[in-house]
Amino acid sequence: MNARTRVALVCVLNLGLVGLAVAGQLSARATGEDIRLRVEPVDPIVPFRGAYVDLSYAGISTRTTKETGDAYVSLARRGPVWEASGVSTEPPAEGLFLKCHDDGWRLSCGIESLFLPQDRAQEIETEVNGGDAVAVVKVDSRGHAALVAVRTP
Repeated sequence: MNARTRVALVCVLNLGLVGLAVAGQLSARATGEDIRLRVEPVDPIVPFRGAYVDLSYAGISTRTTKETGDAYVSLARRGPVWEASGVSTEPPAEGLFLKCHDDGWRLSCGIESLFLPQDRAQEIETEVNGGDAVAVVKVDSRGHAALVAVRTP
């Protein structure tokens, strides 16, 4: 195998790994259903870490299976928003759910950070602190989720 072939092979493998890393987010954005989840702030903007708002989801983020690994949060519609109706280590047989990671004390579903320009991040943080904010999230049939926006009524 010559040097050009090896370089090409390494490039293709790297692109494949990047594709695998973002496959869930892309799947959710392309095929997911729009839902709304109530959000609560976690962290204020820290200048050295960039302009983002760290979010916690009411009734979701604090749930746990008491085991580390994959966790599945069943969702039920309650008026205009969706709420957690259960959490388990197995995906539910039917209905909408989030595939998360349980580290033993908090669930992480890949929708906890919203990156924005500095001035807009401060506005969103203020709105979220007001208590009425909802996140617009796309969720696909395998529980992959992508955070689209944060809105206030």
